[in-house]
Amino acid sequence: MDERIRYVALRRTLLYVLFCNLGVALAKVLYGKMAGVASVTADGFHSLSDGASNIIGLFGLAFAFRPADASHPYGHKKFETFASLGIAMLLFGAASEIIREVWTRLSTSHIPEIRTESFAIVAVTILVNTFVVFWEKSVGRKWRSDFLLADALHTQSDIFVSLGVFGTLVAVRLGLPWMDTLTALVIVGLIVRAGIAIIRESSRILCDANVLHPEAIAHVVREIPEVQGCHKIRTRGRADDIHLDLHVLVDENMSVEEAHRISEEVEQAIKQKFHGVTDVTVHIEPTTEKEEHQ
Repeated sequence: MDERIRYVALRRTLLYVLFCNLGVALAKVLYGKMAGVASVTADGFHSLSDGASNIIGLFGLAFAFRPADASHPYGHKKFETFASLGIAMLLFGAASEIIREVWTRLSTSHIPEIRTESFAIVAVTILVNTFVVFWEKSVGRKWRSDFLLADALHTQSDIFVSLGVFGTLVAVRLGLPWMDTLTALVIVGLIVRAGIAIIRESSRILCDANVLHPEAIAHVVREIPEVQGCHKIRTRGRADDIHLDLHVLVDENMSVEEAHRISEEVEQAIKQKFHGVTDVTVHIEPTTEKEEHQ
């Protein structure tokens, strides 16, 4: 995978999505202010968090695609994963804002006048956000970007919020203002769940959880004729930047040159079978040591 092409594709996607999110937020905030519809205004400010997450992503990607150096010999790709934690924080902030808005509405008896334009604005923004979610998920899966997939979840939460606002407008129009509170609380639950999912996945990467199943790797390595066994298989990193190390057992009389060739063959076999593996460290052991590990 050409990292430069990947970086350009992700950056271009984030810039387009940022433009869409700012347009959606501006439309809702301006209309909500002019029409005096608090729920639409609040939804607009919530949409601004989508734009903020795009800006975080642009900075995160700029760091993530820097080449490895003396300070970061394994590269900077985890900066992208770390940036996705910022999105989780924005999700929790949005949930807190909705709770605050619910509390404010409960303490007042103001019921806004709902007009046709209110439904039209919310409906159009839902369509735009739906397009953004599918687009980000598609690009994120293609280029294996943690951040784009996390950002898609964030934008998806905005769709839930907008749907809740749409339902609230209908409920208020029908004289059922209590539906406003119920819908808002459901939305809070969905947003918090999305934030927890992002933190869980990001933590697996940052805390070096296993990425590939050891037995699947062992099966590939054992297919090489000269290999008599393997163990101590470990993997870590992101789906597009997997670091792997393992111990390979070979004939004790094998020459150093031949052992080195086997080591390279193991590395190539693993990289061909498992896309995303960027670094393989092979420890060669003579078969006499096999019994010591049993």
